[in-house]
Amino acid sequence: MDESVEHLRDEILERIGRCASESEVEQLRVDALGRKGQLTQLLRGLKELPAEDRPKVGEQLNQFRRLAEERIEQRLVSLKAEARARMLSGEKVDITLPGSRWERGRIHPLTLAMDEIIDIFLGMGFEVARGPDIEDDYHNFEALNMPKDHPARDMQDTFFVSQNRVLRTHTSPVQIRTMERRKPPLQVIAPGAVYRHDDDATHSPMFHQVEGFMVDRRITFADLKGVLTHFLRQVFREDAGVRFRPSFFPFTEPSAEVDIACVICGGKSSTSNQSSCRVCKGSGWLEILGAGMIDPEVFRFVGYDPEKVSGFAFGMGVERIAMLKFGIEDIRMFFQNDLRFLRQFR
Repeated sequence: MDESVEHLRDEILERIGRCASESEVEQLRVDALGRKGQLTQLLRGLKELPAEDRPKVGEQLNQFRRLAEERIEQRLVSLKAEARARMLSGEKVDITLPGSRWERGRIHPLTLAMDEIIDIFLGMGFEVARGPDIEDDYHNFEALNMPKDHPARDMQDTFFVSQNRVLRTHTSPVQIRTMERRKPPLQVIAPGAVYRHDDDATHSPMFHQVEGFMVDRRITFADLKGVLTHFLRQVFREDAGVRFRPSFFPFTEPSAEVDIACVICGGKSSTSNQSSCRVCKGSGWLEILGAGMIDPEVFRFVGYDPEKVSGFAFGMGVERIAMLKFGIEDIRMFFQNDLRFLRQFR
């Protein structure tokens, strides 16, 4: 038995010295000290020895076990230190080199335009309301005085989700939802994305609108003109020309298209002999939004008495305003994610 212990000890210590990786050391631990390891088998064989020899041999085996565990741990520490030294020697860092800078992002021009629009109306006492992008037929059309057979529905180029569900074609449904929940007085704007089946240099299948409305006793068209004139002169220029032209919308009566003097030629193109302005095409004016007094039928849909309250509503395209403010000719540039384009805006 003594010779077996001595032989095994020499063999295991030699193997420990030859181990070149942590995995080899771990395998040796299993072979020597595991449940079926060589040293474990010798310890189990003590019961076959004469009673007087068991203490001496058992002490030898326990000493050997402690020695093996100590040498294995030392070899692991040594191998880890060698691996770390190799890693450090192969991965040198020159701390004198300049660091890498993360480029700061830019706010998208549509977000810039939307934030400015919202800030101006908040300054006039309006509040912001939101609504779902997927609307039912009632809120998107019928409650806005557009019944099933109304020709105005054909002008909307609608995306249908199901027979009675659509991607909203305007943010006007938020007006209906707000008036259903609340009573006048109301001063609300509803910014958000809208969807229509249209795609060219001046139209996008997904674009952004800001709908706004005011409802109270004795609201007049003069209030509408005052609010929108102030808004447009805040967005563009304090001396910007603003005009209102008669128009038609199913949910307002009377209705108007609102124009602003061309931001490029200042409205001078129509009165000069110079070549026509590329933006206003020589007219001197640019259509900017639609507005009007809320139709009494719309009030009836939400349970208001049109004999007691009145109000106005308006709607504008954010892309249209951003294109004029920033001199952008193609609406598709907003959605191409070209960093060269986006870096121009702060």
